[in-house]
Amino acid sequence: MSLSLMEVCALSSGSSGNCFFIEADNGSSMLVDVGISCKQVIERLDLIGKKPEKIGGIFITHEHTDHIRGVDVFARKFNIPVFATSGTFKDRFIVDDELVNEIDNTDILKFKGIQVEAFSKSHKAADPVSFSVMEKNKRVSVITDSGFACVNIQSHIKDADFLFLESNHDEKMLLEGRYPWPTKKWIKSDLGHLSNNQASLAVLEHAPKKLKNIILSHISENNNTPSVALESFKILGERKDLKPIVSLSTREMPTQLFRI
Repeated sequence: MSLSLMEVCALSSGSSGNCFFIEADNGSSMLVDVGISCKQVIERLDLIGKKPEKIGGIFITHEHTDHIRGVDVFARKFNIPVFATSGTFKDRFIVDDELVNEIDNTDILKFKGIQVEAFSKSHKAADPVSFSVMEKNKRVSVITDSGFACVNIQSHIKDADFLFLESNHDEKMLLEGRYPWPTKKWIKSDLGHLSNNQASLAVLEHAPKKLKNIILSHISENNNTPSVALESFKILGERKDLKPIVSLSTREMPTQLFRI
């Protein structure tokens, strides 16, 4: 069996904008979320040597602004189909109905020769999902915006060769920070966001030894720092069979283009 070579990049990830690029070995490419402007997507694709005209589909996790900000303009400019649950589409963020493709939160789609699997998660949104993308023997999972590592998330961590994983906040920084109490309560609830500790423990307990890369994603600008997030993942040293490279994504710049 020939091995696939997927290419992946976080074009942007943080509390104010998220967009992930995935390209399969057969040349099919897609975005998960477009939470930055159309102009920024084009600029960041150019930085990694990719063309917006080649994007074959956009998969939206949920309707919050930091995940859909640029999707309508980008999709219409390049005539790209957009996939999301019916609950997510109720927000009416796509003007052109011909680009709308409703999916269920358990769908496994065959998309231009690759497999895209949607799975539900716990977040304060209409019908939020995350996505795993698989070609031949390789699987990439994009997991952000979840209040806890539910069974679905555990399952997709277990199968991942490459993982974009939310590591949103440090619990102490959140509680001592400037956010009002109702916001703090929501963030740390089961409908909020994964903390550094929740994310690192989920990987420690469920990751396969084949997991090679973890990109910490959706990092809070106010309740976390890169060094604190990375420090939390040193716990992975407790497993001698697990040695992934752990790195960071940011809102301001794309990560490198990783080849799997």
